[in-house]
Amino acid sequence: QVQLVESGGGLVQTGGSLRLSCAASGRTFSSYAMGWFRQAPGKEREFVAGISWSGGSTYYADSVKGRFTISRDNAKNTVYLQMNSLKPEDTAVYYCAAGPTYRDYRHWGQGTQVTVSS
Repeated sequence: QVQLVESGGGLVQTGGSLRLSCAASGRTFSSYAMGWFRQAPGKEREFVAGISWSGGSTYYADSVKGRFTISRDNAKNTVYLQMNSLKPEDTAVYYCAAGPTYRDYRHWGQGTQVTVSS
């Protein structure tokens, strides 16, 4: 079992940047693929970015390619989401997730709010 706690959300202007962090408990963090999802009001949760257990492979939704970067530090049991050139449509609650593959997430954090003002 792994527990996930996100941090780093907040209010930022259009074009600004934020870095989200997700701290994981448990000794098996390095064996999990990790991902970030988001859910905007009235919309379904959507995949944002994923990273393999080693960090060697990353995956992005088309809407964030070139603007967001996912990374991980297995020594710190932490995964990050660097978000640049933020847009109002990036406003959402962002969730961290862990699972056996980047397509199969089984553990979720509580979410952190990101609001981008126009």
